[in-house]
Amino acid sequence: MIITIGGLAGTGTTTAARLLSEKLKIPFVSAGDIFRQMAAENGQDILTFSKFAENNIEVDLEIDRRQAQMAKEAEDLIVEGRLSAHFVDADLKVWMIAPFEVRAHRISGRESKPVEVTKKEIKIREDSEASRYLDIHQIDIHNMEIYDLILNTNSFQAEKVAEIIFKVQEVI
Repeated sequence: MIITIGGLAGTGTTTAARLLSEKLKIPFVSAGDIFRQMAAENGQDILTFSKFAENNIEVDLEIDRRQAQMAKEAEDLIVEGRLSAHFVDADLKVWMIAPFEVRAHRISGRESKPVEVTKKEIKIREDSEASRYLDIHQIDIHNMEIYDLILNTNSFQAEKVAEIIFKVQEVI
């Protein structure tokens, strides 16, 4: 079973992927993990590599390629990342949503930043990503047609989110 889990920042994709991985006893990989691995391969810290990636579309393309290749080589895998569903041949494609305010509070707590600062950063990041995804991949991040399941994580605790995905994958 190959499952992709995507969503905007603060929707709980990494937490859901980790919990589902434990529940199904299958590995998971995140786009963030691949990004950190690529930074290390280039002898750079995350911040330096992030700056490099801003002006180098090859970084995004390589993350997409690696995710797709890992899924192709695996019998069972959970792939977490915003665009994973577009590049991974998956049995189940999940997109997670949550209200902007909820996401801002989650990220604010996680990163120990004021909520108002977090809101501004989220808006800048999401606008930039949406533009980049369209320019690089011709993907409209707001088009949900590719997903099998769209889940509002504001309505459920993290364990219940993983349980819902678990139940859905059982019927596929």
